[in-house]
Amino acid sequence: MIHKVDAIRSLFIGLYHKATADKIDWKDGHETTDEENSQIDTEYDRLVAIDNYQAPRKAEYPSIEECVHAILDDDLENLQILRQAVKEKYPK
Repeated sequence: MIHKVDAIRSLFIGLYHKATADKIDWKDGHETTDEENSQIDTEYDRLVAIDNYQAPRKAEYPSIEECVHAILDDDLENLQILRQAVKEKYPK
């Protein structure tokens, strides 16, 4: 699950001491601007959109064990078919 703090971390690495969904303690002491809040909202929406297709894909992709078996059994074509079906089910 994506949280607003994830967007803050993504945008402002190293520029704040502590951040919550409601407040950012900036290293330079300034108050959060409307522009920064807008950037956070946009980044949050972007991260949520990514998570909306990545999380279900990850849950349905073949497991690492299945991938290893496909490699060892020379069955990569079938593995790619399985992966493509998941990608088509959950497009970007």
